[in-house]
Amino acid sequence: MLKPKHQYAVYILTNKKNGTLYIGMTGNLERRMFEHKNKMIDGFTKKYGLDKLVYFEMYQHVNDAITREKRLKSWKRQWKINLIEKDNPKWNDLAFDC
Repeated sequence: MLKPKHQYAVYILTNKKNGTLYIGMTGNLERRMFEHKNKMIDGFTKKYGLDKLVYFEMYQHVNDAITREKRLKSWKRQWKINLIEKDNPKWNDLAFDC
């Protein structure tokens, strides 16, 4: 019997266009967005009201997702904004657009 493939997401949250950015990684993006939107996770995202999903990438291997998350966190802010605006110029909440 084949095991189901895992999927890992690297994602960027904000509170508004050009607002504060948060980069995270999860094995269940739908659940994680529910947690962010319902303020269930204490810390940075709850403190700054970051619950708008503006960018994400999917990976099959957890190590690839972790590497990408670390790389994005080291980027300059403008590079992150450019990445978001390449596919989501209006900064729509992709958690509702999926």
